[in-house]
Amino acid sequence: AVVWPQAVGQVQELAALCYRCRVPMVPFGTGTGLEGGVNAVQGGICFDLSRMDTIAELSLEDFSVAVEPGVTRKALNSHLRDTGLWFPVDPGADASLCGMAATGASGTNAVRYGTMRPNVLNLRVVLPDGRLLHTAGPGRQARWEPGDRDGLGGGHAGTHSLAPRRKRAAGYDLTSLFVGSEGTLGFLTQATLRLHPLPEAAAVTTAAFPSVRAAVACTVQVLQAAVPVARIEFLDEVMVGACGRFSGLELPAAATLLLELHGSRRGLAEQQQQAAEEIVRLNGGSGLAWAEEPEERGRLWAMRHSAWYAALALRPGCQGYSTDVCVPISRLPDVVVETKRDLQDSGLTGPMVGHVGDGNFHCLLIFNPQDPAEAQRVHAFTQRLGRRALAAGGTCTGEHGVGLGKRALLLEELGQEGLDTLRRIKAALDPHNLMNPGKVL
Repeated sequence: AVVWPQAVGQVQELAALCYRCRVPMVPFGTGTGLEGGVNAVQGGICFDLSRMDTIAELSLEDFSVAVEPGVTRKALNSHLRDTGLWFPVDPGADASLCGMAATGASGTNAVRYGTMRPNVLNLRVVLPDGRLLHTAGPGRQARWEPGDRDGLGGGHAGTHSLAPRRKRAAGYDLTSLFVGSEGTLGFLTQATLRLHPLPEAAAVTTAAFPSVRAAVACTVQVLQAAVPVARIEFLDEVMVGACGRFSGLELPAAATLLLELHGSRRGLAEQQQQAAEEIVRLNGGSGLAWAEEPEERGRLWAMRHSAWYAALALRPGCQGYSTDVCVPISRLPDVVVETKRDLQDSGLTGPMVGHVGDGNFHCLLIFNPQDPAEAQRVHAFTQRLGRRALAAGGTCTGEHGVGLGKRALLLEELGQEGLDTLRRIKAALDPHNLMNPGKVL
């Protein structure tokens, strides 16, 4: 069954009813997750939260806003259009912001602005039994206003604003506990988010390289040189060819980096672009042409964001599965090259793309689900890739989450004691295992 609550009180009432009747509950936002997180593997009630779409508590002075689960990334940035602020976490899909918090999402801007975890300041959570929790506290720290010298809010009501605390050392970090919990601990019914100033200027370029190793090595050097890169995306030659054909752009079929710099107009023009160009050329890169107008930049990023559909177009009628490992930057060149070799040896179609500025990359595996042998090769490859990332000191999932498919790898990553600790936390908050059962643990 599916329910469509429109207010947090309705979520509480429905959760309490399900809890009393021992009925499993599955939260649903926009359904853009990639690890089976919304599959009702034990049946129960799906809570579609898309009709809760209020944007509240926007504070331009405190760089924060509160959003409900029905608010998507694009909707929020449209709402912020004339404020000089934006929310930069961009997973590609127009996902629910509360859903992005639930999966610990990130995306192309993470190298400069971080993932969801540092950008979530507070969460309003409905616990499995219907109780309401504010992870950073139900109140806000008062912000002084002119004429309010003692901070007590004298004078007219509302002369001081209640804003989310930017700094706290009070107790356990409950907000971080629920970010990435994938709906297994409660319903995220509101998220207070950190906003960022829009950059004064931005410039995007593509650079083609003679090899995958050269492109990834260039990424490491750009970061070491403190170039103010906001996005640095890698596409292998298969992915570039697919994206070019799908988007109608002419790009050389070579390992490619897509770089975007943010800064002042003078800084980008005089120093930063020159530094990036020099590093690219030292690694054999070519074809740099900077796009600074929004329309030009938009075309390049639309090409990058079409990668999933471009990959599917390589084998019409087939299905796709995206891997999602993240490794330390120092190990990135070796791991990417080893993965490329593994793909070729396995005979799989798996163009590679990644947010390599933070060590995160994906293989978009396109396969025929009616071919059991090919499906088994895909499964074996994903397990090898996950273990390769773990052996390199990385993680089996950088941004998609554990969901259904990476539970065994989570044990290998955290160890038995780590997993047992997660189970004890789950049991304390959800003793009857009703919240999104069968996921993560």
